Amino acid sequence: QVHVTESGGGLVQPGGSLSLSCEASGSIFRLIVLGWYRQAPGKQRELVASINSGGATNYADSVKGRFTISRDYAENRVYLQMSSLKPEDTAVYYCNAGGYSPGFERFDSWGQGTQVTVSQ
Repeated sequence: QVHVTESGGGLVQPGGSLSLSCEASGSIFRLIVLGWYRQAPGKQRELVASINSGGATNYADSVKGRFTISRDYAENRVYLQMSSLKPEDTAVYYCNAGGYSPGFERFDSWGQGTQVTVSQ
């Protein structure tokens, strides 16, 4: 079983910055991809950014140039540095971890989510 735990989040003014972190733990043989998703009220969950085992990153167009995803391979952690935040970035942010267990079973695990609110 793989556990995903997010931290960070909170209330920030427009134009401000905020950092999120996430740790994947448990029965992990190899992490293939770590990603951040978000879901605003009344909207579908969407990919914000992801990073694979080779370090390749992918960003939603709406956050390119403002958000940066990074990864600590040794600690199975992923970070999301958010800057120039806008009210439309307000959402619950979820961390996702995909990979293989020691038994080579594929897993795709989600964290519980952390609220990010951008408001005056």
